Amino acid sequence: MPREIFLGYLGAQLLQRQSSTGFVKVSGQKFTLNGATYTVAGTNAYWLAQNTNADIDTAFADIAAAGLTTVRTWGFNDVTAVQNYGAYYQLWTNGVPTVNTGSNGLGKFDYVVQSAKAHGLRLIVTLTNNWSDYGGMDVYVSQLNPGGTHDTFYTNAKIISAYENYINTWVTRYKNESTIMAWELANEPRCSGSTGSASSACDTTGSTIQKWASTISAYIKSIDPNHLVAIGDEGWFQEANPPTYPYAPGVGVNFVNNLQISTLDFGTVHSYPESWGQQANETLWGVDWITAHAAAQKTANKPVILEEFGVTVNQASTYQLWYNTIISSGLTGNLIWQAGSQLSTGPSPNDGYAVYPTGTVYPVMESAAAALKARG
Repeated sequence: MPREIFLGYLGAQLLQRQSSTGFVKVSGQKFTLNGATYTVAGTNAYWLAQNTNADIDTAFADIAAAGLTTVRTWGFNDVTAVQNYGAYYQLWTNGVPTVNTGSNGLGKFDYVVQSAKAHGLRLIVTLTNNWSDYGGMDVYVSQLNPGGTHDTFYTNAKIISAYENYINTWVTRYKNESTIMAWELANEPRCSGSTGSASSACDTTGSTIQKWASTISAYIKSIDPNHLVAIGDEGWFQEANPPTYPYAPGVGVNFVNNLQISTLDFGTVHSYPESWGQQANETLWGVDWITAHAAAQKTANKPVILEEFGVTVNQASTYQLWYNTIISSGLTGNLIWQAGSQLSTGPSPNDGYAVYPTGTVYPVMESAAAALKARG
């Protein structure tokens, strides 16, 4: 081939290699990859490791074909009896946890990483759950502090040690893997969870979870300097005169204060106005929620992503307005809950929010990803 074409080919190959091997970083309110802006336009797919390798490939192929860049998925599944389907990562027996590194444990997650890499995608991996789905915090509490309230997950020394041991296994295994963009401390941490309300020992205005987030994020950074770290929270505010419930004290998360934690690289926010009591004004409420977090992003000068969002009615029109607001407000990025696929066993899990390639929302999601990339 002519020399100019050959040199261009080499340059393209080098760029592809760099983009697949570099670690995503932060610079001000942007994510970067090898010195260029990295656009977080993506989806959640918590269920990936519970499927066959072929179905994992199908899901990632659909996601990549839509122009998305980033997938958030679960790095947890705590069980008290051996699971004979899908993947589980930690087995608890009489208060003793054993991390499953076999083919139906971390070995299975190895394939999730491998397939994501092959499809040019990055992963945000969440390491435990506030809710009882897939085990989460409640298993730690029931195994190590029987009779304790949910919020002792954040303060009990035995629980913190056990969780750090679990984190160590995951982070050490993948600390040199650039396909992973970030670790998250938990999915939607709150003082209360699936098993009861908060105790008086958990500060519902934010200090308990803030201290825990500082401790755990610093621990991750101490063993893995390569990856970004975030909380994975819903972005609750703590306003004295809140306009609506999610702006009010009560769940134990202070979004503004948590953004100041030096070992957290970016902020996260979720949006489910229907289940948060805003059914009468869900679309415009979501616009205000995005705008408020974009303002907090600018003040903190850290990236913030709308990493979960969903409505069950008027999805296409609502999401179009929310995507437009993300782009115009300067919010750094977004991950829809959730882009689905047709797998060998049928549609991927649908909790009322899933959108599929043949549906009306998918084109909206695709065009929004392109617009976000163009915004830079």
